[in-house]
Amino acid sequence: MVPSRMLAVALTAFAALFAAVAAAQTYPVKPVRLIVTYPPGGSSDLMARVLGLKLSELWSQQVLVESKGGAAGAIGMEYAARQAPDGYSFVIGNLGPTAVNPLLSKVPYSVEKDFVPVSMISTGPNILVVNSNWPVKSLGEVLAYARANPGKLNYGTSGPGSVSHLSSELLKNLTKANVVEVPYKGSILAIQDLLGDQIQFIFSDALPAMQHIRAGKLRALCATGPERSPLVPDLPPCVESVPGLVAVNWWGILMPTGTPKPIIDKFHGDLVKALADPEVKKKFADLGVDAVSSSPDQFGTFIKAETAKYEKLIKEAGIKAQ
Repeated sequence: MVPSRMLAVALTAFAALFAAVAAAQTYPVKPVRLIVTYPPGGSSDLMARVLGLKLSELWSQQVLVESKGGAAGAIGMEYAARQAPDGYSFVIGNLGPTAVNPLLSKVPYSVEKDFVPVSMISTGPNILVVNSNWPVKSLGEVLAYARANPGKLNYGTSGPGSVSHLSSELLKNLTKANVVEVPYKGSILAIQDLLGDQIQFIFSDALPAMQHIRAGKLRALCATGPERSPLVPDLPPCVESVPGLVAVNWWGILMPTGTPKPIIDKFHGDLVKALADPEVKKKFADLGVDAVSSSPDQFGTFIKAETAKYEKLIKEAGIKAQ
């Protein structure tokens, strides 16, 4: 390459960088779309609305929550991947569509190629719950009953790739318990059947279970975090009864690949401010999750670690897409 061409290329690159930095300084200058990969009313949607409202306050721009549910989150992830990489659309990705579902079936997107990780936004354990009519008081007692009555315990799961599903598979893989899965399209339907004694236990999201726990209709036995959770401090971690039984749900923000780094950096800084807000933390806690943040590199490393963890479980347990 002749010097004049090299200079032209360098000047073009510098101009593009300068334009991106200038755009980041005023970002955003129009409404921003927050894409949710699940239907309205679920944990992802409710968190999106809390977070969107706080970002709207910081930016003095509207954040539009756009629900694209279906196919266990794949429809929303594909839609998000196809948006312009200009910083004006971002998606809440969680464990299922981001790390696990691509291991179970072919999906029309690549998390590694189509997205840039920005930050974690929340984590939350699942809670092992039983009908309060059943007199068991611990995970150990559930397993003792399962050993004495092989094949007679039915448990619910809230869909392939969900923490509910993975927690149950991890329990079976670690203990060799002979229990029978009953899959549902979401925790709420499984909870309804648990209340009706159609199934005997479920690892449930905190949100749909807590109202029934407080009403005395369901009994919480343990939580799937690595240690006691501040969200349910009275519950022991399941790992105390079954070493290795750790399966935490998580949510994070991703943007389309190609989004300029200055835009991502500005977005990340504002996102961290929003997640540190006491009001946001309280509202997230009311939803059964803990508001957290991370650097883009930390989030990317975390996604890879979670993918490797569940790839191993899927192979060992012979888990198939339902």
